[in-house]
Amino acid sequence: IDDQPFFWLGDTGWLLFSKLNREEAEKYLDNRAEKGFNVIQAMVLHELKVTNVFGDSALTNADVSQPAVTTGNSFENKAEYDFWDHIDFIIGKAEEKGIYMALVPVWGSNVKSGKINREQADNYSTWLAKRYAAKPNIIWLNGGDLMGSDSTAIWEIIGTNLRKYAPNHLITYHPFGRSQSSTWFHNAPWLDFNMIQSGHRRYDQDDSKLGYGEDNWKYIRDDYNLIPVKPTIDGEPSYEGIPQGLHDTTQPRWNNNDLRRYAYWSVFAGAFGFTYGNNAVMQMNRPGDKKPSYGAKDFWYDAINAPGASEMIHLKNLILSKPFFERIPDHSLIVNNGKKYDFLAATRGVKYALIYTYNGRKMEIKAGKIEGETISAQWFNPQNGSYTKIGSFKNNGILTFDPPGEIQDGNDWVLVLDW
Repeated sequence: IDDQPFFWLGDTGWLLFSKLNREEAEKYLDNRAEKGFNVIQAMVLHELKVTNVFGDSALTNADVSQPAVTTGNSFENKAEYDFWDHIDFIIGKAEEKGIYMALVPVWGSNVKSGKINREQADNYSTWLAKRYAAKPNIIWLNGGDLMGSDSTAIWEIIGTNLRKYAPNHLITYHPFGRSQSSTWFHNAPWLDFNMIQSGHRRYDQDDSKLGYGEDNWKYIRDDYNLIPVKPTIDGEPSYEGIPQGLHDTTQPRWNNNDLRRYAYWSVFAGAFGFTYGNNAVMQMNRPGDKKPSYGAKDFWYDAINAPGASEMIHLKNLILSKPFFERIPDHSLIVNNGKKYDFLAATRGVKYALIYTYNGRKMEIKAGKIEGETISAQWFNPQNGSYTKIGSFKNNGILTFDPPGEIQDGNDWVLVLDW
């Protein structure tokens, strides 16, 4: 932003606008700002009959071309303060706290089910873009958990109108699990950057054509190599506390170790940031909610302090501690790379390199790839952001580094090399 590095550290608050009141929304935003998050992903319309915590409907007759807007916006006057005024309030508070709102205009399932035709999509997206065009902290997530090949014409209409009527806002497309926006929209004039959804399945649960499983870095690699060049990011990895595979609540749950793995793998593969998610927070699970989705057990106000949420800032700080714009992925630094959880992810700049291990296994590194007589090495702990000095080495041959602790999943470390 203004030639200064911006590392996207996103949180997933899909139902923020509909389920939290003003005080709760501020509590959530304050917590996320304190933890270093600078983007919140949220749905404007989760469903067409959506109402907010005050009982206000977003639409008239569940028609996206008829936003339910009242005259005035005074919170003290219930007749004035409508669904859209509440969104305005939250967006404004986010701006005060240095947070961008990444907004999904309408969730994909509503389009897939045929509830929105082209004319309605045209009218709604035009109105929405004009309403928020002057807001400086808006990013648009077209789509919403849907293949771009499904209802393509609708997404093209929405994307085109967002670009036309809100020209200063960045736009991407939020795709279905185990897919990426670039498959359908990489060359679309309205798409500024790509987004992948690596999704919530284990290796053995992945039945997609690509079959990347948990290797979210492979989607990033694919996007990174496309022409024209566009930034890319994992906008929906496995959420902390959600069942592996998503729908079967008897399955083990993804935890903070997994979230760190997805974060470091994708960023070191070339992503410009990462979006974290928590099962209870993304749906803003509250006392009294009937049948929370995906077996959510915690309430949002407790889950905002889950371990993974507090650990993401360390990645952001690490990346911003090095020259930002020169950084590239370079797995060729590694001699002994492995597969799945044994994969070592490497990224570097002109005079530095970062190598990530998820399970603490030995690293064999090719010295001499970056010019300099000596290499200074230290360990970075992704769990707490601390550094441990290793020493200095001659910049030639193959250097072996053995991370602290035993080899086990979650014993993750970053080898920091400076020339």
